[in-house]
Amino acid sequence: MEVEVCSASGKVLTKLPSLSASTTIKDVKKKVFEAKKGPYPGRQMIRLEPKGKAVNDGDTLSALGIKSGGKLYLKDLGPQIGWGTVFLAEYAGPLIIYLWMYTRPWIFYGANAATKPYAQVVHLAAGCYALHYSKRLLETVFVHRFSHATMPIRNLFKNCSYYWGFTAYVAYHINHPLYTAPNDIQVYVAAALFVLSELGNLSIHLLLRDLRPPGSTVRKIPFPNSNPFTQLFRFVSCPNYTYEFYAWLSFTVMTQCLPAGLFCAAGLFQMTVWALGKHRAYKKEFKSYPKGRKSIIPFII
Repeated sequence: MEVEVCSASGKVLTKLPSLSASTTIKDVKKKVFEAKKGPYPGRQMIRLEPKGKAVNDGDTLSALGIKSGGKLYLKDLGPQIGWGTVFLAEYAGPLIIYLWMYTRPWIFYGANAATKPYAQVVHLAAGCYALHYSKRLLETVFVHRFSHATMPIRNLFKNCSYYWGFTAYVAYHINHPLYTAPNDIQVYVAAALFVLSELGNLSIHLLLRDLRPPGSTVRKIPFPNSNPFTQLFRFVSCPNYTYEFYAWLSFTVMTQCLPAGLFCAAGLFQMTVWALGKHRAYKKEFKSYPKGRKSIIPFII
């Protein structure tokens, strides 16, 4: 079969002959690039309508209802960068920045700040911050399987500004020589909850990793497994976000630091937006999706 690939304006960019019903969108992108009629596949978005939604790389022409003489519409997404690269940059920055601020550099605190005593919670906070972002870096390398290979390169600057800026803001206050620590019971209980939340978050990421075979974009309904931390799937669609929120809420209580609370609130807002979108996508894609689940906060959101 022959398929026309058009721009959003309807101009025919190229005609691809000798396609079959089993040809995938990924194959179409490669052929457009080989014909020098479009950018490299990572920059391409293929749609069924000029202003429609993107179709998945794994979709076949047959599954999309495309027959000989049919049309597909191409959009150039602009310069792209790998998801893994973005994640590594945005997570390495906070780890380095926080641990540097933990040493109380003279440029922020004065020449003698490092010689002044540290409250025990300051050491715990540095350990928690290092644990969180070290875990994220290791998950990026060894756990996560991305459904899309790339994202717009502007996201690198946006994401790094968010994570790096908030880290400097939080670290400056907690590591300040004038920082006042809360009581020990509050500190140690909250620290324990932080660690449990991190374990929960890791457990969810491992379960989600196992749902998607390597090199595929397969999507399945996630259900709890034998790991007790995964039982949160009975109540929400995105328990990885739930545990992330619980971790930063625990960190806020542990440090009793307003900037940490603002970071927690900002994170909850953004994760709620993402969770609501994923929750809607699950319900749309899977007719048998559990009806009792919320998106991120059990029984509430």
